[in-house]
Amino acid sequence: MLARVRMIAALGLAFAAGASAQTYQPPRHSAPPPLFANGSPQALAAHADAGTQIERGRLPGDELAEHRRLDRAVQALQPQRRGVVDAYVIAIALDSDPVFGREAREAGEVLQRRYGARGRTLVLAGSDGSAPSALPRGSPHALAIALARVAELMDENEDALILYTTSHGARFGLFYNDADSGYGAISPNRMAAMLDGLGLRNRLLIISACYSGIFVPRLQSDSSAIVTAASRDRSSFGCLAENDWTFFGDAMINNALRKPQPLAEAFTEANGLITSWEAQFPVRPSEPQVSIGPGTARWLGALERRLPPATPRRGRSAVETSREALLRR
Repeated sequence: MLARVRMIAALGLAFAAGASAQTYQPPRHSAPPPLFANGSPQALAAHADAGTQIERGRLPGDELAEHRRLDRAVQALQPQRRGVVDAYVIAIALDSDPVFGREAREAGEVLQRRYGARGRTLVLAGSDGSAPSALPRGSPHALAIALARVAELMDENEDALILYTTSHGARFGLFYNDADSGYGAISPNRMAAMLDGLGLRNRLLIISACYSGIFVPRLQSDSSAIVTAASRDRSSFGCLAENDWTFFGDAMINNALRKPQPLAEAFTEANGLITSWEAQFPVRPSEPQVSIGPGTARWLGALERRLPPATPRRGRSAVETSREALLRR
């Protein structure tokens, strides 16, 4: 299920960003996920299709505080502007490992700037490794609420959703794991039910996870663009908790999408970077996927005509820390 963790951990990856100087210890996964640890493929697919989510050991006061964080975040979103193609950005880390929290935060910044979505951006994520998170939790429930609020505010014919997800993946879809307290799954069928049911047809979906290519056949459409970190049967890499970026996040967000180039060109650049990075290690290539429907030209073209100047990349890439780790072995 979490092949990306096992394969990259085998490379001895290290991070980045002064982790040794930190005294805060983010939550860790130490217990097997209930329902998901030993389920049959059919049972796992059924749970993922239903959007199953399990929370355990949460204190009522903490749950109330979480409810208020999410409510404040969604209520702060600005309405769309008539006659202007507005982008609404959601960046979500569905796993509490800090690499995903860091990646979601920076992805939110990059996508917000790229698509002119200040005041229309939500970041849902756990800790970045330095302190407890002040953001709403990245969970299937929070994602559903965020999508519903965006659908309330945007003009479905004029505006667009930009969704970035980062997490571990499985052959049934995306896996939600908040240390030992939260577990769940989102399948392609579940994601399609949420997006289509809310009328979110103009959408750019960027999915960073193992096996994320499984989402392409179910979610592609004339007005959709989809980019995934891997094909439906491949792992993606760089997700050790201490890293700043996954390979895909670094290539797509931290490099390609920082530049004022169209999405298709950004994917080509990112794919080339990932291919060159993976060739340095004994791993099976992840084979990132892209699907850009012809109808996206109407809204994506409008957004790309006003792209801002390039910005410098931030943080240390997973491939850099991987090379350093191998040199120390």
